[in-house]
Amino acid sequence: MARSVQAAAAKKSLTMLGFYGLTVAMTMDLHIYPAFAQSGLSLVFFLLVGGILWFIPTALVSAEMATVESWESGGIYVWVKNTLGERYGFAAVFFQWLQVTVGFIAMLYFILGAVASVTGWAALNNDPVVKALAAIGLFWVVTILQFRGTKVAERMGDIGGVVGIIVPTIVLTVLALLFLATGGQSATPLTTSALLPDFTKITTLVVFVSFMLSYMGVESSASYANDLQNPGRNYPIAMFLMVITAIALNTIGGMSVALTIPTEKISLNTGIIDALSALFAHAGVHASWAANVIALMIAVGVSSQVASWVVGPARGIYMAAQQGLLPPIFRKVNQHDIPIVLIVAQGIIVSLWAVVLTLGGGGNNLSFLIAIALTVCIYVVAYVLMFAGYFKLVFKQRDLPRKYQIPGGVFGKTIVAGIGLFTTLCAFAISFVPPAGLQAGQSSTYLIILAACFVLAFITPFWIYARHDKSKHKTIVLPSLIRSHELGQHRFSLPRFRAKYHLRPAPEDYLPFSWNRKVRREQHEDMMAAYEARQQQSVEPAAYDGPETVVEAEDIEYVETP
Repeated sequence: MARSVQAAAAKKSLTMLGFYGLTVAMTMDLHIYPAFAQSGLSLVFFLLVGGILWFIPTALVSAEMATVESWESGGIYVWVKNTLGERYGFAAVFFQWLQVTVGFIAMLYFILGAVASVTGWAALNNDPVVKALAAIGLFWVVTILQFRGTKVAERMGDIGGVVGIIVPTIVLTVLALLFLATGGQSATPLTTSALLPDFTKITTLVVFVSFMLSYMGVESSASYANDLQNPGRNYPIAMFLMVITAIALNTIGGMSVALTIPTEKISLNTGIIDALSALFAHAGVHASWAANVIALMIAVGVSSQVASWVVGPARGIYMAAQQGLLPPIFRKVNQHDIPIVLIVAQGIIVSLWAVVLTLGGGGNNLSFLIAIALTVCIYVVAYVLMFAGYFKLVFKQRDLPRKYQIPGGVFGKTIVAGIGLFTTLCAFAISFVPPAGLQAGQSSTYLIILAACFVLAFITPFWIYARHDKSKHKTIVLPSLIRSHELGQHRFSLPRFRAKYHLRPAPEDYLPFSWNRKVRREQHEDMMAAYEARQQQSVEPAAYDGPETVVEAEDIEYVETP
């Protein structure tokens, strides 16, 4: 009989305010404020619709799936795998990771726009070739910096969040309020009729995609519901507080741009810097100097955050590799426990996106809009799979015990999930409608690039799964989610960029560290000695009746394949 060795792990209790604090980071997405500003005062309407019809249902559904007994440690991969099958579980976690590679592009555009404002190098923001090369170069710099470990980058990301996100947001908010209080002339209508978009023009509704993106990633925080005190009461309250916070902060952020820049002149890359310049000028401050200081803070801060997010999201796809769903080469890590092969592959994918989106879209607002729409389209597929799995859980697996359930029984659960799924599908469909304000000929470019990239992204995980071979893997490592008390520096990351899984390589996953054979052998012996020492420190073995052998060091589970 096989045996399981499981180390005791202390579970910490999470208060409602503590849980709220882990999720509120999603409201600090500075680079997307110019996209919000393009809808003027109607951004309040879109934030309300997205919050009530999508964020709340998605949060409740993911919380119930996260708290199903024995599903707590697997995230969206386990939720979908246990309801729809392993193929779709892999697809869900693949899409959850792949959307990040596209999301990096919009953030790189934002950084380059800030740098262009500081240096006066217009080509960095306007020349597609220069912009593509700069984006690729910047991402590879922050990627290579991760090869020696992530501790420094994570601390920098935490500091960067304060310097490059929180402080500029506060400055932007104060200046906008001062602008209104001193009689500033708004560049956008501030009437009650402006609260609603023009429903007769579908092209004006496409901005809803940007608002959806600002709410995405909630399923990452749902897993912390297992640590939450009285989740049945506290979880829904925390989510409603999140919607109120998101509406308030995003309205202030988006309107700070809309107040000073006419809609048709808003640059999605430099809109924040342009707004700051106008607001500083209105306040009587030397606009150029002050705006450049804030722009430099944004460039440095957001670059630090991107650096800290290079490895985190890749942990999900690394977990899939340890499940035997990718070739064994993608499990390889260096001596600093960095999945170097996977990170390099991620860098190549980001580089390809940068070339296609920047050169194809001209490097201006069109490129930014395609990047946002493609990010949403890819992520939406993961959510569709999650909702489909939830319906099976409700109708076919209703007897599975769980800590949290959506009130109202089967009927209530169906209504809530149905609203969330319908809104998800609407967002997907709207993404393929060219936005208003595009120049002649850009609409077809938008559709061609978006459709081609999405089709390629959609078929990739199913193509990979059809060719996977678990027999090539010596061990299968069971997934282990990062719990709320283990987040550390990750607690300040945007949820969709946040590390979700522990990165725990098996002994055979380590790459040789030296070209010298003798040194390499000594390094391997030291590594194995440390691994065996961890095993000996584990608690007394317990019986396991599974068909495969499970060996667990501390709370790492290794399942040996035949």
